Amino acid sequence: MWQLAAWVLLSAVGVGSAQLMFNVTDVVQKTNCNKTVILPCHVINLNENNPDVMFVTWKRQGKTIFSFDGGRKEFFRDSTVPSANLVSLVDLPKGIASLRLNSEEADVGNYSCEVTESNREGETRVELRNYSVVSCGEESTPTPKEKCGSWFLLVERAIIIVLLFVIVALCLAQLILVALKYEIGPEKRMGVIVAAVFSIVVAVVGTVLFVQDGYTAQNQTGLGLIVVPAVIFVPLQYFMFGIVFGSLPQATFALIGLQILGYVIAVVGFALCVSACPPIHGSVVIAGLAILAIANLLSLGYVFIMGPRMKDHPRPGKAVEEPLNELQSYVIRE
Repeated sequence: MWQLAAWVLLSAVGVGSAQLMFNVTDVVQKTNCNKTVILPCHVINLNENNPDVMFVTWKRQGKTIFSFDGGRKEFFRDSTVPSANLVSLVDLPKGIASLRLNSEEADVGNYSCEVTESNREGETRVELRNYSVVSCGEESTPTPKEKCGSWFLLVERAIIIVLLFVIVALCLAQLILVALKYEIGPEKRMGVIVAAVFSIVVAVVGTVLFVQDGYTAQNQTGLGLIVVPAVIFVPLQYFMFGIVFGSLPQATFALIGLQILGYVIAVVGFALCVSACPPIHGSVVIAGLAILAIANLLSLGYVFIMGPRMKDHPRPGKAVEEPLNELQSYVIRE
């Protein structure tokens, strides 16, 4: 009797040893941020740890899209997935048969990984899902598998765009105020017009590129056009202060310094965001643009309030210079 029991036990062990076992991952999610997708397949009970006796097959919806024959060192790739490859051929003897695909080729669906080692085999399955497939504002309602937005959240994108056009509007308002109340030569007037047109065009182009869905070079270029050209507002502000006040009061330098601070923060935020998806420093860009907007608002108020006073009450130096110039002219004529 005990002999029969031992035979049954040994048979069960033999059957179990012929089955490869896996670390199971049920679902893999990809977003618009992913440039590549890795489908996991990890065998935990290899015996020989020799790639020459291993065969790996990956299927999508039951159709073979990739295979590797270790004995012949041959690869097969379906024409729909030319980028398909094992994550690491070196780690295959350790049981790692995970598949890497370009994100564009990684269609959502069910994938299976079949691994054979000599006369032992096993299979594991994984489902690939989209995590970000719709944009907020569309009529369709996102499911729990989805989220709103692409690179930046919708709220962040809206705040960045609004702040940009607030800065442009405040700068234009200040330019109009200075042009109406103070004398500007034709050359300076043309320079002001060119700067204004340039800022508007860049803002519009940057916005059009930035609002598009996805994490692409277009989105990054759009954010760059929103942030980087904002440096033009700093010399433009200095130019306008020079027209109104001549010799700049200390308050104007403080306002220009505040603009520079906001611009530097915005550029640092842009540099941090452009290399990350989703961006983890979007608030830095927003903070920099907000400081720029506040600086432009304060500058507009300062020019509006203090400018007429400087115009009605010339600087003491100017009041002294004019009589001296008249006396000098009188002496020369004599």
